[in-house]
Amino acid sequence: MGEETHVSTTAVSPETASEALAALRWKRPLVHCLTNDVVANVTANALLAAGASPVMAHAPEEAAVIAARAGALLVNIGTLTRDRVEVMVAAAEAARAAGAPWVFDPVGVGASPFRQEAAARILAIGPTLVKGNAAEIVTLATGRPAGRGVDSEEGESRAVQDAAVALARRLRCAVAATGRVDLVTDGVGVLQVHNGHALMGRITGSGCAAGALCAAVLGAGAPALAGAASALAYFGLAGERAAAGEPGPGMFQARLLDELAAVTPEDLAAGARITA
Repeated sequence: MGEETHVSTTAVSPETASEALAALRWKRPLVHCLTNDVVANVTANALLAAGASPVMAHAPEEAAVIAARAGALLVNIGTLTRDRVEVMVAAAEAARAAGAPWVFDPVGVGASPFRQEAAARILAIGPTLVKGNAAEIVTLATGRPAGRGVDSEEGESRAVQDAAVALARRLRCAVAATGRVDLVTDGVGVLQVHNGHALMGRITGSGCAAGALCAAVLGAGAPALAGAASALAYFGLAGERAAAGEPGPGMFQARLLDELAAVTPEDLAAGARITA
């Protein structure tokens, strides 16, 4: 068994999640997404549907400048190249220097030594939040590849929780491990988010969109632990509503965007399922 954990003193309730969504809709933060080629369109549409403003500037001549001016930054290593690593490092350094929150999504980090080396460089800058699936979080925490590429084979288990807590303590940031039940920790307490639907794992980019939504909520002013839990509850509730009637994956994806736009703060207060 890993180290004992305790309930965080940060209160996260359905009302907290509701307030976070209301702030996002009011402030409409600019979210700079350095994301992967497969999901760029999905990510941008998810942010727009939620009420945020996406920008995706990968050029080395401007990425750091825009990161410093944005409300939040997302760094997603799904389709990585050496040149992109340099852009990501520069953008993360600029966001940190400007005091803007930034989220690191270590997509497929266990797939190759190249990804692990890139992740280590990016993590050294000090993210506000690390959001990954269970296998990605275990890989970052232990240094040993887990899962197959971008897929997670780790179940919701004490091992995943221990890995997330250890990683949060080491990096001094919040960590979210997504899965059937999402785990969010600041290294002190652990929150569980029970919203979501199995169809969310049947479409490309759902996890990447979740990371972008976390960045948006943080960019609207929410603290890391509460903001990540709120964003994941919001995304999961939209997924539950989109799955009504058991649509196929294609229809579900379209409905998911509609529900991201339709879910109100009041809906989230009634439907968020966050436990400590």
